[in-house]
Amino acid sequence: MKNLPDFRRARVLVVGDVMLDRYWFGDVSRISPEAPVPVVLVQRTEERPGGASNVARNITALEGHATLLSVVGNDEAGDSLERLVKAEKVECSLHRDAALSTTVKLRVIGHQQQLLRIDFERAPSHEVLAAKLDEYERRVGEADAVVLSDYGKGGLLHVDQMIAAARKRGKPVLVDPKGSDYQKYRGATVLTPNRSEFRDVAGRWTDE
Repeated sequence: MKNLPDFRRARVLVVGDVMLDRYWFGDVSRISPEAPVPVVLVQRTEERPGGASNVARNITALEGHATLLSVVGNDEAGDSLERLVKAEKVECSLHRDAALSTTVKLRVIGHQQQLLRIDFERAPSHEVLAAKLDEYERRVGEADAVVLSDYGKGGLLHVDQMIAAARKRGKPVLVDPKGSDYQKYRGATVLTPNRSEFRDVAGRWTDE
């Protein structure tokens, strides 16, 4: 697309909601006597970076340079997430919020079938978000492009200011939006909703 950098060589500032995707894989051979639910004997666990951290990981996989700016809790899940993204050659700046639990999505899988998903999440504090915004305004001038990844977890409270700051410096801004209020993304270069997200905002269509 015109005016967008080649992400295989670009320096991209990725900002947004991060999360840790956890998977517990096991076998199911019986039903619990306490309730009519399967008992999963966990055999293997796996962790993957999710949300904006997965976006940053994809950029480095294309041999681009990604800087990830986000907020996590001062907890074990935040430590794991930071370790995972650094292993993917992502430059990482995660602001720690002691009052916040790092967003975790735990999936329990038995015999290749997802049985349950448990979410842990809480919105970050205004003080930590303000500190993140200050760092963003220092870093945005060094980037070739900005990616704002919104998962509705509160990490992009200042998204309108971030877009304005990037456009003021002539940087293209790509936004993965969330929700039905697209006014806050005004000025972005590209929005990338999926089909159902776009239909919720624009209404149904019958052809291209």
